[in-house]
Amino acid sequence: QVQLVESGGGSVQAGGSLRLSCAASGFSYGYRCMGWFRQAPGKERERVAVIDSDGRTGYADSVKGRFTISLDNSKNTLSLQMSSLKPEDTAMYYCAARWGTCSGANFTWGRGTQVTVSS
Repeated sequence: QVQLVESGGGSVQAGGSLRLSCAASGFSYGYRCMGWFRQAPGKERERVAVIDSDGRTGYADSVKGRFTISLDNSKNTLSLQMSSLKPEDTAMYYCAARWGTCSGANFTWGRGTQVTVSS
């Protein structure tokens, strides 16, 4: 059974940085995709960044150049380094994972970690 536990959220002023981490268990084999999604109040969930077993990454246009996703396969830990944060980055951030490519659906979700950026 796949379990994902996020950490690293918090409050920061605009222009600041945060690093999110996601510890994955039961998910250390096979071709897989892991990523970060976010949902702000009243808005739909948005895909922020994904990475697959080949190390290929994909980012939402709104975060390109500011966020970096990485995967430590030895520790089965996914990270998201967020820099130059903006108030519009405020949301609940969720770690997600699935077997297969990042273009598929049916992700397993963590419980989320809140990121709040003040102006």
